[in-house]
Amino acid sequence: MKKSLVIVAVACSLLFSSCTFLDNLANNLSSMANLLNCEYSLRNVSNVSVAGVNVKNVAKGNISATDVVMLASAITSKQVPLALNVNIDVKNPTDRSALLTMMDWALDVASNEFATGATNQNYTINAKNTTMVPLGVSTDLYKLFSGTGVEALKTFASSFRQDGTSSQLGLRIRPSVSVAGQTIKTPNYIQIMKPDGTSGSSTSATSTNTNNNNNNNGNTGSNGNTSSSGKKKMKNSVGL
Repeated sequence: MKKSLVIVAVACSLLFSSCTFLDNLANNLSSMANLLNCEYSLRNVSNVSVAGVNVKNVAKGNISATDVVMLASAITSKQVPLALNVNIDVKNPTDRSALLTMMDWALDVASNEFATGATNQNYTINAKNTTMVPLGVSTDLYKLFSGTGVEALKTFASSFRQDGTSSQLGLRIRPSVSVAGQTIKTPNYIQIMKPDGTSGSSTSATSTNTNNNNNNNGNTGSNGNTSSSGKKKMKNSVGL
């Protein structure tokens, strides 16, 4: 009798676990589907630096002798770090919440993909609400300027505007969700920042273009748990 009760108890426990698993799976699939209905737009860009130089000062035309020395030193040391914090608004216009568990990013320099990375912090985008997602983006630009020198690097640093955008940089994102331990990405990248200085936006994660042309090594970002990797080497020119 006791053995029969134990078997029944185990069976009920397994059935309950299976139902819970299926409910969670259904909810995650629903959240994934709803992620495609969210709208993505650029809120702002901050803390932009090139080889340690604050580009806001350069954007004002205040590039100093110290800044020039820092840029030249970066070329000499073969390390030209670029870092920026990008805040993205994710708007959920529907009546159901959406779950975001990962966001890939791709940094474009002069319309060529230069570095990629990802942040794996979880966000719940509540119904009829907008959630800000901070994205730390960083990479090493040395290979881009190793053949052009400090003057080209000065021009690049000067391409940034007061709002942190640049005529040379574009940024694309690709949201995704984890379902049953598997990461499911939205179909395409979304253009969130354009090189012409306008902010990209999308009402669907299915409409965007991708540039897979090239290049260098990316590094970890500063907001969220971000990892990154580089692509094939590109020509040492950014159209400067």
